[in-house]
Amino acid sequence: MAFSDTSALRSEIERLAPSRPFRLEFWDDTTLPATDGSDNGDSPRFELRSPKALAHALRAPGQLGLGRAYVSGEIDVDDLDAVMRLLDNWQPPPIERADRLRLLAAAVRACGLTLPPRPPAAELRPRGARHSRERDRRAVRHHYDVSNDFFRLFLGESMTYSCAIFSRGAESLEAAQEAKNELVCTKLGLSEGERVLDVGCGWGSFAIHAAARHGARVTGITLSEPQARLARERAQAAGVGELVEIQVLDYRELAGERFDAVASIGMVEHVGEEKIDVYAQSLAGLLEPGGRLLNHGIARLRHSDAAAGPFSERYVFPDADTLHLSRVLLALERAGFEVHHVEDFRDDYAETLRQWASRLEERLDEAGRLGGSERLRVWRLYLRAARNGFETGFTSIFQVRAHRA
Repeated sequence: MAFSDTSALRSEIERLAPSRPFRLEFWDDTTLPATDGSDNGDSPRFELRSPKALAHALRAPGQLGLGRAYVSGEIDVDDLDAVMRLLDNWQPPPIERADRLRLLAAAVRACGLTLPPRPPAAELRPRGARHSRERDRRAVRHHYDVSNDFFRLFLGESMTYSCAIFSRGAESLEAAQEAKNELVCTKLGLSEGERVLDVGCGWGSFAIHAAARHGARVTGITLSEPQARLARERAQAAGVGELVEIQVLDYRELAGERFDAVASIGMVEHVGEEKIDVYAQSLAGLLEPGGRLLNHGIARLRHSDAAAGPFSERYVFPDADTLHLSRVLLALERAGFEVHHVEDFRDDYAETLRQWASRLEERLDEAGRLGGSERLRVWRLYLRAARNGFETGFTSIFQVRAHRA
């Protein structure tokens, strides 16, 4: 590979962004320091390890190209939390078209003669009709079928991958997850022998809690076979194997069954605008008259904000769509639900994500062994970005209690 030095590129960046609260380090051992006295350890440092870092950005300008460079390891950063603060507070200067062309030419010159790099293996671009059953299976498995042991590193033994409730007095992640499960049971008013559907049951934490604490008979559904296997094992180990049934099913595949209550925890985010009405109608059709629903899911707060960007779409939750609360409520009402109570837990999810990220950081070597370096980089960034969304008011999470009229 032949390439020239980065002097022209550095000159263009310095000219177009004279105020830079970050440091750039290039593969040829040259640097572009932070300005305004911020190059003192508080500003993030970006290390461009090879011309491929620029090549990714040139091939897919914007968030996707930078994400590819980061996931592949061609760009490294020393402080992901500082990067989150940078994204919140720094506004890059506007660049005219002529200046963009000069910057592009300088970047091409710095890259030299190199073929466009392939996207990282951790990237998924789902095929087929959006939110078809097969495409949804592929998208969900891309996220969840990494390794049960990988998730255990930061979820802990509760293996609960949804917002924990700290605001009721819990002082540990495990206690907060138990508080969340009990809160859902309380809101649903579960009693012994009632039939409960757990939509998107994950590793079975809620199903096991509802069976063990309230004597409910729970059917859990997930699209991930590894999740289902572990959920069954956990139910048996907890002594509720006869009360808990775990199936690998799409919510649209349940037919001819009726339940007294439905808990949907962290599932509605995967449904999307295309299927939110189908989702609500399906749950209504699975409930007995007067049956109760607890829908627990993330929602966007501002109608002026765009949906999640291409990084999340390709690397984290393909096809996921955090709808506004008003849209979810509209779908439920159209399906014949009467809504009784809505409660938000925005601060609780920010704290949950903070604890997940901290636990993952303490186990980086093992996480890399279990999930691979690309997936580990995705999760380190994703957990912080998600927390940042709750802290800045981009998203919140709501529990909606309703019954079928």
